[in-house]
Amino acid sequence: MGCLLSSLWSSVSDDDPQATAVVLNVYDLTPLNKYMYCCGVGIFHSGIEVHGLEYGFGAHEYPTSGVFEVEPRTCPGFIYRRSITLGRINMPPHQVRILIEEMASEYHGDTYHLISKNCNHFTDDASLRLTGRSIPAWVNRLAWLGATCNCLLPECLQVPAVKQQVPEYHGISDGSESLSVIVSNEPAESDDADQDKHLLIPTATTHR
Repeated sequence: MGCLLSSLWSSVSDDDPQATAVVLNVYDLTPLNKYMYCCGVGIFHSGIEVHGLEYGFGAHEYPTSGVFEVEPRTCPGFIYRRSITLGRINMPPHQVRILIEEMASEYHGDTYHLISKNCNHFTDDASLRLTGRSIPAWVNRLAWLGATCNCLLPECLQVPAVKQQVPEYHGISDGSESLSVIVSNEPAESDDADQDKHLLIPTATTHR
């Protein structure tokens, strides 16, 4: 489905004023990034922003979607660093929603892993499907280094970075779309951390 959508709604020229920007929002997971960033590494969270919503991927202990949506540049528990425009697309909002729902069936919260399947792997996959471009390598460089030489990483970095933020789930039915929304209230690391993350649960038609 993702490949079909990409062929129907391809990326367009960056100069096209009618096109929609696909933006990568990058966050710091630790204050140590202030010192590591200049060396081209760091511990980052990222979300993909399109049509006024930001989509991310996080861990929880259930075999259901770990894909969530938040207001752009306000992801709870992380410190916003910068935004990077990845490209522009002519894909309308409902088609983007279908694509993200499809990805939600592939990115379950209990499959999150800091090295092999983290939030930056999700945004890289989403960017490739939407624009045909990868996210900048430095955003997920630590995971690449960990996969190459895992024994060199501190033990605290060899577990999912957001595993400690297990959400409290409340099912909410959305009658306007064939989509269930689950609201999670997560522990705060900043004043913004009390905002809700809305996890996207694909319907039966999007499951494979």
